[in-house]
Amino acid sequence: MTRGIVVHRGDALLIAGFVLAALNLRPALAGVSPLLPAIMRDLGLSPAGGGAITTVMVACLGLLAPVAPALATRIGLDRTLLAGLLVLAAGVALRSADGVPALYCGAALAGTAIAVMNVVMPGLVKQHFPDRVGLFTGLYVSVMVGGAATASAAMVPLAEQVGWRAAAGSAALLALLAAALWRVALTRAASLPAAQARTKAAQPEVSPAEAARSVAGPEQPSSPEARGARRPRPGDPGHRPYATLLRAPATWPVMAFMGLQSLTFYVLLAWLPTVFQAAGLPADEAGYLLGLTNLMQIAAALVVPLHAGRARSQTPHVVVAVLLTVGGYLGVLLAPTVTPWLWMIVLGLGQGASIALALLIITLRAPDPASVTALSAVAQSSGYLLAAIGPLAFGLLHELSGGWTVPLLAGLGACGLQLVSGMLAARPARA
Repeated sequence: MTRGIVVHRGDALLIAGFVLAALNLRPALAGVSPLLPAIMRDLGLSPAGGGAITTVMVACLGLLAPVAPALATRIGLDRTLLAGLLVLAAGVALRSADGVPALYCGAALAGTAIAVMNVVMPGLVKQHFPDRVGLFTGLYVSVMVGGAATASAAMVPLAEQVGWRAAAGSAALLALLAAALWRVALTRAASLPAAQARTKAAQPEVSPAEAARSVAGPEQPSSPEARGARRPRPGDPGHRPYATLLRAPATWPVMAFMGLQSLTFYVLLAWLPTVFQAAGLPADEAGYLLGLTNLMQIAAALVVPLHAGRARSQTPHVVVAVLLTVGGYLGVLLAPTVTPWLWMIVLGLGQGASIALALLIITLRAPDPASVTALSAVAQSSGYLLAAIGPLAFGLLHELSGGWTVPLLAGLGACGLQLVSGMLAARPARA
C-alpha cells in the first residue's frame, strides 16, 4: 500500500491539494463563534452550553490525536489526510442538522477529523518538503488561519441570507472539494512506482520510541545489532511506546506550549464576538473583528517560520509572540470599543506567530516524518486537552462573575504560563 505521494517538489497538484486541505483545518471551528448567539437562542443553550460546542471539538482534538499515527502506519499519511477530510464533511453536515444531540455529535465527529488532520500535517511537510520545512510550515499555517478568518467574517452575513444551519454547514462543501483534489493527487502518484520506491526507501518508518530519542538529543553509539533491533518489524504498528516519548524531558515544554497557546486562542475564538457584542458592538462588526484578527494571523504565520526556521533558537520569536498576545488581551479587557481594530491586529499577530512556532518546533525537533507525526500526536493530544477547558471555563467564569473581566484576567494568566513553556520549548536541542 502506498505510503506517500511522491512527486517533484514543484508539482502544482500536490501543493494545491496540500494547501486546500490546510484551508479546512479551522472553518468548522471558527465558523461557530460568530453564530453562537443565534445558535444559543434557537436551541435554548446557556453560555456554558454554547461554549461546550467548541469545547467538544477541542476535546476531540486532544483525545483522538493518537489515532492519527496508528492510522498513518496502516494506510499512510496521505490517505489518512483523505479520510480526515471525508469525516470532517460528514461531521459538519451532522452538526447543522436539527436538534441538540446532532449539534454535539456532529461537533465531536468534526473535531475527530480535525484532530487526525492536525497531527499528520507536520509529518506531510517533513515527508514531501524536507528541505523547506519553514516555508511550507508557514504556508500551511497561514492558509489554516486564513480559513478561520474567512469563516469568521462570512458566517453572519451568510446566516442572514440562509440561516445559521446552512451557513455553518457550508464548511462541508469545502472539505469535499479538498478531498476530491487530494484524491486526484493520490491517483496521479500511483502512476509513479519508481519514484514511490525511491522515497519509501529513503524514509523508513520510525517508532515513537525512536522519536523520543531524537527529541531528547543524541545518544551514545550502539552496535549495528542494537540499531537493527530497534527497527519496527513488519506488521509492527509502531505507535505503542508513547511512554518512551513522554519520558523525554524536551517533550513536556513542547506539549505545554502547544496546549497553552491553543487555550489562549480558542477561548477568544469561541467568545470574542460575544464579548464585543456585550460591550455594545453590533453582531456583524463583532464577526468582522474576529475575521480581522484571524487575517493578521496569516501574515504572522507566513513570515515568522521563515525566519525562525533558520534560527538556532526560537526563544526570541516566542517572547515577542506571547507579548503581542498579551497586548491584544489587555486591549479587549480595558477598552473593547476604543480602536478595537488595533487590538485585533496586535492579538492576531501574536496568535498567528504562536501557533506557527508551536508547529515549527514540533517539526524541527524530530528528524523524519514518522518521528514528527509521533511527537505531533503527543503534543497535540495533551495540548488540546488542556485547551479544551478554555471555552467552557471562560463561559462558566462569565456566569459566576456576571461580566467578562474575570475570564479575560484568567486568559492573561494563561498567557504568562504560555511564555514560560514556550521559552523552554524553543531552546535549541543539545548538540
